[in-house]
Formats: sequence, structure tokens, C-alpha cells
Amino acid sequence: MALLDWITPQSSLALDGEGVRLRSPRWRDYEAWSNLRARSRDFLQPWEPVWPDDDLQRAAFRRRLAAYTREIEAGGAYPFFVFRRADDALVGGVTLSNIRRGVAQMATVGYWIGQPYAGQGYMSAALPALVDFAISGIGLHRVEAACVPENEPSRRLLLKSDFQQEGLARAYLKINGSWRDHLLFGMAPTGPSAEIDQRSV
Repeated sequence: MALLDWITPQSSLALDGEGVRLRSPRWRDYEAWSNLRARSRDFLQPWEPVWPDDDLQRAAFRRRLAAYTREIEAGGAYPFFVFRRADDALVGGVTLSNIRRGVAQMATVGYWIGQPYAGQGYMSAALPALVDFAISGIGLHRVEAACVPENEPSRRLLLKSDFQQEGLARAYLKINGSWRDHLLFGMAPTGPSAEIDQRSV
């Protein structure tokens, strides 16, 4: 499978986790995505960069999809939306970004969960599928993640997902308008590959 095949309208890269499916974002996802993000704004904003004023508008989503395509073509990132397999409800998103090749062979994991679906195990199911894709699917050696120290649910999620806490970075990322310290996590897992398939959407 050519890595870029999945960004065409006819196909999609999909990763299966326990009770969830990860697949590439599509234009048809706009309504579900914008509704979920709007409902979850107060829940998400303390842990994310400041949202642009037009962040939930159609034009901004179109720009987002175009940026995803450029990142994929450059080999720098793989974004996924996370769906509940039982009813195909959009519950959140995960991204493998900042992919470094050469002697590093590593990437950074980012994720968000909609407030109605928080604490129900969906992200705990999605992260292992993404990590397996990173290691076994595209041949990376190491995966990293970070969260602000006050985000206890995120810290617990990473530890539950077999990430190891490795340190603290001062003023690491600009979150909600302020440069924030972050706890740093990493893993270099081994194990079975995520189930990857190429199918029509």
C-alpha cells in the first residue's frame, strides 16, 4: 500500500483498537467534528493552544484538511479521528506528528477527547493502535508525548498506555495563551502490529 493512497477520496487508512476505529479525517466529518468541539470547548481549552476565532467554521476545517494533506505528503504527520465502532460516533482525535527520521526515528503523539466521551476508555483504546502503527506500520523506534502537570487525566492515560514519565520541560508549549511547563513521556514499544486496512469510505 502506498502511504499516500489513503488521502484520496476513494480510500482511507484505518486502525482498529478495542471498540474504536481510527481513520483519516474527511470533509464529511465536518458537522460531527464542529459540533463535538463546540460542545467541548470549555473542557478542552485549558489544555490546548488558543482557538482561532473561526476555528469551527467550514473554511477553517477545509484549511485544516489541506494542512493535513501537506503534512502527510511531507512525511511529517498522520492525523486520525477516533470513532466508536458500535455506532460510528466521533469521540475525539489523535495525531502522530513531528516525525523525525534519520538516527532519531521518532514522533510525537497528541490527542483530544470530546467531553461527552471522556473517561469511558476510548482514548485508552485509541493510543495503543496509534503507537502500534508508528512502530510496526511506519517503522519508528520511539514515540513521545507531553502534558501539563495539572492535567491528571492525561498523565494517567499515558502511564496506563505504557508511556514512561521521563522529565519536566520548562515553558515547553504555549497552551491557552501561556507558555506552560510539561511533563515529558516516551516509549519504544514492541509487540503485534496494529490492524491496518485500506478500504473505501
